[in-house]
Amino acid sequence: MKKLILTLAFVICNLTLSIAQSVTRTQHRTAIAEDAVTTGTMTVRKPDYICISTDNGKEQLIMDGTKFTMVTGRKQHTTDSRKNAQFATFHEVLKAVIGGQPVPAKDDITVTNKGSLQTVTITPAGKKRKMFTSFVMTVDTKGNKLKTLRMNERAGNYTEYTFK
Repeated sequence: MKKLILTLAFVICNLTLSIAQSVTRTQHRTAIAEDAVTTGTMTVRKPDYICISTDNGKEQLIMDGTKFTMVTGRKQHTTDSRKNAQFATFHEVLKAVIGGQPVPAKDDITVTNKGSLQTVTITPAGKKRKMFTSFVMTVDTKGNKLKTLRMNERAGNYTEYTFK
């Protein structure tokens, strides 16, 4: 009985575990000479909440369950991975990476390994106009830490987060 209670307490603590990391956000626009660089934090609360906040909260990327919210300046974009195929795979991969699980094998996912670094590239299929053309994550497999997240857009534009 004592063992069961300790195991249950451990599971409950891990479900609400909160981890914070510092992050640098680089926004590249091909039409602008210099990249916009801001800093902030990434907060992860297991099992399914991630918030990347930079520029004193003016720029945010939030995954809360299946709901994704991106705040850029004064604009807010919201989608649900159950309805948006582009974010469905991203959601699966991000949950696996944060949870220390293997990346799921799918047609739109490419995984390459170099030493302790694993690069996961998600290229959403379909011809429908997409917000992002691909997502690229670099993961340190030894420390099970997300190193970078890059969201590629059309025309060579991208937003990249570097985690420390």
